[in-house]
Amino acid sequence: MARRAYFVFHYQRDIWRVNVVRNSNVVEGFESAGFLDSSLWEEAQKKGDEAIKRLINDGLKGTSVTVVLIGAKTSEREYVEYEIERSWERGNGLIGVYSPS
Repeated sequence: MARRAYFVFHYQRDIWRVNVVRNSNVVEGFESAGFLDSSLWEEAQKKGDEAIKRLINDGLKGTSVTVVLIGAKTSEREYVEYEIERSWERGNGLIGVYSPS
């Protein structure tokens, strides 16, 4: 059974690591794997807190697993806790992947 995953990570520091996963053929499709284009994230940031939360909530729709890429600065990212809490409330499985940076 295929699962849709939502990825939590520090964009500026870890996007290259996420791209390794994205391009490794272990997940099927950009959108179906829960990846968000940086332009969507940047546009939501301009619109404020509620727009970002809507983007996260929309990204979580249809997912059953949340993968948290744990790097040196991940916990400092403003919305990491929100993403994990919403994932837990949805009943998503949570996977932490340690990625030393």
